[in-house]
Amino acid sequence: MSKKIKDVNYNKKRSREILLGSFLIIISFLLFVSLLSYFFTWEHDQSSTNHILDRTIGSKNILKKIGAEISHIFIYKGFGASSIIFSLLLSITGLSLFFEFKKLSIFSTWSWGLFYTILLSLVFSQMKTFFPFLGGTVGYEISDIIIDYAGTIGFWSIILFLTLFSMVIHFKIIPKKIKADFWNKEKKDIGSDQTESSDIINESIISKPDNLHDDLNYTETEVDNGNYPEIIKKGNDVVMEISKNKEEETVEDVSGNLVKKYGEFDPTLELSGFRSPSLEQLKDYGNGSIKIDEKELESNKNTIIETLRNYKIEIAKIKANIGPTVTLYEIVPAAGIRISKIKNLEDDIALSLSALGIRIIAPIPGKGTVGIEVPNNIPTIVSMKSVISSQKFQNAEMELPIAFGKTISNETFTVDLVKMPHLLMAGATGQGKSVGLNVILTSLLYKKHPSEVKFILVDPKKVELNIYNKIERHYLAKLPNSEESIITDNKKVIYTLNSLCIEMDNRYELLKNAMCRNIREYNQKFKSRKLNPDNGHRFLPYIVLVVDEFADLIMSAGKEVETPIARLAQLARAIGIHLIIATQRPSVNVITGIIKANFPARIAFRVTSKIDSRTILDVSGADQLIGRGDMLYTQGNELIRIQCAFVDTPEVEKISEFIGSQKGYLNAHLLPEFSGDENEIGEINIDDRDDLFEEAAKVIVIAQQGSASLIQRKLKLGYNRAGRIIDQMEASGIVGPFEGSKARQVLIPDLNTLEQFLRNDS
Repeated sequence: MSKKIKDVNYNKKRSREILLGSFLIIISFLLFVSLLSYFFTWEHDQSSTNHILDRTIGSKNILKKIGAEISHIFIYKGFGASSIIFSLLLSITGLSLFFEFKKLSIFSTWSWGLFYTILLSLVFSQMKTFFPFLGGTVGYEISDIIIDYAGTIGFWSIILFLTLFSMVIHFKIIPKKIKADFWNKEKKDIGSDQTESSDIINESIISKPDNLHDDLNYTETEVDNGNYPEIIKKGNDVVMEISKNKEEETVEDVSGNLVKKYGEFDPTLELSGFRSPSLEQLKDYGNGSIKIDEKELESNKNTIIETLRNYKIEIAKIKANIGPTVTLYEIVPAAGIRISKIKNLEDDIALSLSALGIRIIAPIPGKGTVGIEVPNNIPTIVSMKSVISSQKFQNAEMELPIAFGKTISNETFTVDLVKMPHLLMAGATGQGKSVGLNVILTSLLYKKHPSEVKFILVDPKKVELNIYNKIERHYLAKLPNSEESIITDNKKVIYTLNSLCIEMDNRYELLKNAMCRNIREYNQKFKSRKLNPDNGHRFLPYIVLVVDEFADLIMSAGKEVETPIARLAQLARAIGIHLIIATQRPSVNVITGIIKANFPARIAFRVTSKIDSRTILDVSGADQLIGRGDMLYTQGNELIRIQCAFVDTPEVEKISEFIGSQKGYLNAHLLPEFSGDENEIGEINIDDRDDLFEEAAKVIVIAQQGSASLIQRKLKLGYNRAGRIIDQMEASGIVGPFEGSKARQVLIPDLNTLEQFLRNDS
């Protein structure tokens, strides 16, 4: 989140710099024009400045009275002709802000500009014979003071010193440099080839040649350090030149240059003004604090101890851990007590406590204790507001964080959907399954920007997920030309699942070309501008498929649904497609072995039998839950009991309205096109062909790719019309039959063959 804030602040700062730079450029131009005009209209302008408020008295300045007044102040009362430097300084400042010249020092530019303005004003003040106010009032006054105290010779001596000062300090013109430049020019004139360098070469690296006598006289030219690197030694008439060549400059990584120039790509900029929902949209069901009933705790403790003693099981220690709806009593049995003996007393303890949903954990993983979970007489509602506002959720460094609720220790339970990577939910009717789906979606809506995640919502019951219709242009994904964003038709579910398989294959192709292993590496490369959009690369949002009632799909579609679901579950993790499947009927013909094998993360609300519990969790326990959001979560290891957060339908509607009222994308996120298998096209009359049939045929033959989406893009047609044209082409023999996710085969090789075919066909 801090990076997003930095990016937004940077964009606001750049906007202000561009506007200020444009303003200064315009002002500098107007100032230059008015000052230049003043030199030709100054006599008339001086008279008009005394009557600035009188509209009957005009001005000959190009900028009229304002230009005359400003020019009079700058030239006559100010620095004379050198005032034009101010317009130059304003233009330089404006250009540096507009084009973001980081290396240009505004302070240094204005300091030297003011220096030269005063210096030229002093020089021009001595040219009164050419122009009466060439030096301006400032130049005349300062020069008169200097001449009164130091005389004319002293005045010009000061001018000479200031000129030398600017040459040495500002332009770095020194005698050694002049000498080196003159020497280089002289050597070029005599035809000597030499290499310039700015490195220092020691005279000690030159040694006397062995084949020369010791009595020969050697002379050296004095070498300037840094400006003239060559060292020359003479023996009789032999001249040897030694130079140290420059090292080649290295070019930085192109993507690095792009990042320095433009910054990292930010997918949130298109909706930079988007605001996440606030906590005001969520209802507060109390402060979430647990009410401790000491009498209840003492009574339950005594009952547990007494019941176990009836079966000759002694307890060495007991501890109570109070949760929102369930209290965990951890007991340490005496030495020699078998754990299985305690486990078998589950029903007896439940009878003694007169409680529903007693669950015994024997032993508790990672602890040398046995756990007995007993429901509280007065449960505490875990509000969605309390888990969303918790630090554990807000500070979670996760890609897709989900705050399910609170554990028995009253801690917010937050997990990353990316790590799951798919979730299977089951529970009997009315036990909290639909609320659990709303909790997942609400968590992601509060944490992720619309550019980062997209939802595909499948609701066969047509009433559970309909409240998310308002966020279609922000968070939802759908098939092209689909009217409804919430999928309720089973046939469209099949199309959507197959479309997701196409999207998965396309994304894997992008990852292969980018040499990345997962979507996180790919998006980071794209943000760093190391991937070229011209090659098809784009920022990939996470896609979350939510199916509210999976059993209904299996009963109506069977393998047509199970096959793409299984394929997505096996392969889609790396490219950011995650599945959340919920069902109220966790039977083996619905949750098959293939499905279970690829869904390690599972949630079980209260079910009616141990068989259903074993089907969803592989162990019993879900049948002992008390309902109303009480659930068990596993990710392939231990079971965690959680009280699911409660978010009511009005709360979700408020969140959807808040998001939907903001500026969104033009349309929902579009999935790849997928058309069902039309087995029989039938006879199509030539007279019934579309008006664009021939033009569309040429497009297909040129591209050698038979797909309705190609015709849509090239001819700007709707999906239905493009589909009819493809059917007409199939009936005519231009393209082959439908082949699933692949493009149809084009049966015409070139345009000449097509023209001949069309003539014969007509």
